[in-house]
Amino acid sequence: MSKEQITALIKEGLDRAIAEGKLPAVDAGRIELDRPKRKEHGDWATNLALAVAGKVEMNPRQVAEAIKDSLPEAPDVISGVEVAGPGFINFHLAPHFVRAVLLEIEEKGAGFGACKVGAGRKVQVEFVSANPVGPLHVGHGRWAALGDALASVMSHAGYDVEREYYINDYGTQVNNFGLSISARYLEALGMDAEFPESGYRGQYIDDIARRIVDQHGDEFARMPQDERVSAFIEMEYPRMLGSIGATLEHMNVVFDVWFSERELYRKGEVEQAVTELEKKGQAYRDTGALWLRTTGYGDEKDRVLVRSNGEPTYFASDIAYHRDKMLRGFDLIIDIWGADHHGYVARMKAAMEAMGFGAEHLEVILGQLVKLFRSGEPVTMSKRTGEIVTLDELLDEVGADAARYFFLQRSADSPLDFDIELAKRESPENPVFYVQYAHARICSILTYAAESGADMSAPTGEDLDTLTEPSEMDLLRKLAELEEMVEFCAERRAPHRLTGYAEELAQAFHAFYRDCRVVTEDECLTRARIFAVRGVRQVLEVVLGLLGVTAPEKM
Repeated sequence: MSKEQITALIKEGLDRAIAEGKLPAVDAGRIELDRPKRKEHGDWATNLALAVAGKVEMNPRQVAEAIKDSLPEAPDVISGVEVAGPGFINFHLAPHFVRAVLLEIEEKGAGFGACKVGAGRKVQVEFVSANPVGPLHVGHGRWAALGDALASVMSHAGYDVEREYYINDYGTQVNNFGLSISARYLEALGMDAEFPESGYRGQYIDDIARRIVDQHGDEFARMPQDERVSAFIEMEYPRMLGSIGATLEHMNVVFDVWFSERELYRKGEVEQAVTELEKKGQAYRDTGALWLRTTGYGDEKDRVLVRSNGEPTYFASDIAYHRDKMLRGFDLIIDIWGADHHGYVARMKAAMEAMGFGAEHLEVILGQLVKLFRSGEPVTMSKRTGEIVTLDELLDEVGADAARYFFLQRSADSPLDFDIELAKRESPENPVFYVQYAHARICSILTYAAESGADMSAPTGEDLDTLTEPSEMDLLRKLAELEEMVEFCAERRAPHRLTGYAEELAQAFHAFYRDCRVVTEDECLTRARIFAVRGVRQVLEVVLGLLGVTAPEKM
């Protein structure tokens, strides 16, 4: 990887400059390398001279010149070095070194761009986790795309990642689900029924009630309400959960674990967690309730664990759930929540501290809302039902690829405007179409090359040296950026940056295709360019795969 090699050369140059008396002894700390914004400034730049100038009481440009003059010769890696601006050191990679990325892509295949920054740390990413009392909405789709892509990127970066869905199948919301069905069921039979104040009023509840009437008639009307509600929960909650799973599979999101809140209670884990906290002195009793001392860990007030009536709060079960996660051996827990849970973060981190695990083992990503548009006009209701647009409806209209890609175009902490018509458009203005079309075009080029009798064998080093056109070299440089992009996306928890990289790579390929004919009269050049477009195809497949988007061969 060029970044590691350039960093090693800089370190050696600094050490030499100190040994030769050009610079005083100094601890440089971590050497930072960045990609210059302008191509003429080279492939890599470091601000090392500016960082240490104050420590050695010298002008930054003098420090930069001293390091530059002491750099070891490395003609196979570097073609030129220059000091620029207030003291940046710019590096230009040797063309032969740039071309070598194609050999690395061939060698690593689907593993290209992977890195070891995760060092095998065991990570759990928990996302979506919608209550199983209704269909998924568009916002859930954003969390599904984000969580799945983040898990993929972190896996590619060397983490051991597990995807988990937490099923909130215990307590008030599930009970309200059963009460809502019960009321609509009785109404469908022509009987009077009081609809619960916190019930679910969607059309899907009416549909469930009518189906029960069709299948069972008035069989449940003769039951006491508690029994009827319980029966409806046990009948319909698994069905609703199955529907949620089917929607996520429609989006190509598959979880490793579906974890039930009911199981926490069945196994006594909620009681165990609460008892442990009380024994540790982290919980106390007041006004008949049990409170956690979250103020001791930065929360604005203490929080109730067990109400005065003896019922555990949602907070208590969430604590038990996170305790269970840590006991399963995860080094890091990443929860993806909606922005409306902002106030819950501090108390959950406080609970991690109180349990003795440490708040640093929990990360919470808060996601902003999605607004749907159609040709610039807001879409607030489903044409079919007159209610909120479900994720299934969106997937049916735009497809899983476009939905996932569009959901991932912005950082999770930024609101997302999703234009349905743009997502369906087969034109360069649609970013997912633009990227997928680049892959399909490459497949077409390779088919044409094979059918025309071109030599499809691997090129020699001399063949690769024929790749000299500016757009060719720009394309190869863009390919070489993937590993650092994967590391950045994994460490910053920012898989959305991969969409930008995918579009830049597609743009670089289209520029290459505009300027350079692949199948030519020159056999050496043809072999090299076929090899290059194969490399681009492989990298596009890796990037789209990390995003959870397909790489079509035809469009």
